[in-house]
Amino acid sequence: MLGIKQEALALSLGEDWNQKKVSLLEAKDVIEDKLLEEVAKELKVPVEAIRNFDEEQAINVISNTFHEAAFINSHGTFNINPMEQWLKALEDNKRLYEELLKSEREKIVLLERMLGSK
Repeated sequence: MLGIKQEALALSLGEDWNQKKVSLLEAKDVIEDKLLEEVAKELKVPVEAIRNFDEEQAINVISNTFHEAAFINSHGTFNINPMEQWLKALEDNKRLYEELLKSEREKIVLLERMLGSK
């Protein structure tokens, strides 16, 4: 449901884990509390979300909540316009480039002064 591959979860759980072990874990009816807490932490979901998981209910929530670029987290549902995000990133990059360019120009002026004084 979260789009996380078994291999990725295994990697984040540590060296003792692999894709097959995660697959076997998914098939279990009962998971020890400590392991459940560890998995929930890696998935960034509450333990209760795993314990009380109902696939039909989750699909219903997703289909009735998400549209286009919407997502939900503990603070509510948000809509993200990819174009706005892209433009913001572009503006941030432009600002960063201008600051770097200004810094380089200042270095050139300083070097010219140092060379001129010799």
